[in-house]
Amino acid sequence: MNKILLSTSILSANFSILGQEIKNVLKFGADMIHFDVMDNHYVPNLTFGPMVLKSIRNYNILNPIDVHIMAKPVDNLIPLFAQAGADFITIHPESTYHLNRTLNIIKDNGCKVGVAINPALSIDFIDDIIEKLDLVLIMSVDPGFSNQEFMTNTFKKINLIKKKVILSKRKIYISVDGGIKLNHINFLLKSGVNILVIGSYIFNNDPKFIIKKIKNLIFKFNKIKK
Repeated sequence: MNKILLSTSILSANFSILGQEIKNVLKFGADMIHFDVMDNHYVPNLTFGPMVLKSIRNYNILNPIDVHIMAKPVDNLIPLFAQAGADFITIHPESTYHLNRTLNIIKDNGCKVGVAINPALSIDFIDDIIEKLDLVLIMSVDPGFSNQEFMTNTFKKINLIKKKVILSKRKIYISVDGGIKLNHINFLLKSGVNILVIGSYIFNNDPKFIIKKIKNLIFKFNKIKK
């Protein structure tokens, strides 16, 4: 996984012009979209359903979309988001009683498989399912709300996940989501992160300016790495 991707979380976008907001950040240089699904049960917030995802696809938005489902139960939602246009579906292990079966549902519906790891969750469960994974999403904030502060103990968790991915010899994206700002990016890239999920820091500022800054940092990192 040599390419580093910027995934724009749309939780902080202007919902009244959501399609245009997404097209703008993609035009400015974002690579993919992070689509947060919250149910006011597993997490204390309520956001998007499959119809919103389908309307985004109907708005001629073709870039990859990672549907991050923070809902319980989760199994019945997976086919709905797959049909609506998800490329990745990322779920939390606590949202299902039978994790293997849930991951199989994602794969059987034609999507890439992701699991999300909350800040207080041990990563040990990864060993038993790593052969099924395309993406590991490390939460650097508690899930449920945008505009939280980045938790610095995330770096330790990234390093541990990276070692497991290397040992597995599989092509698995390592993604980090929550509170990321410019001063975190070099550290995240050095740790082995492939996908930077950033929302409020982009939408609450000047999206064009912030995305350019982020992409420049990625470019410089790649140049030094070579």
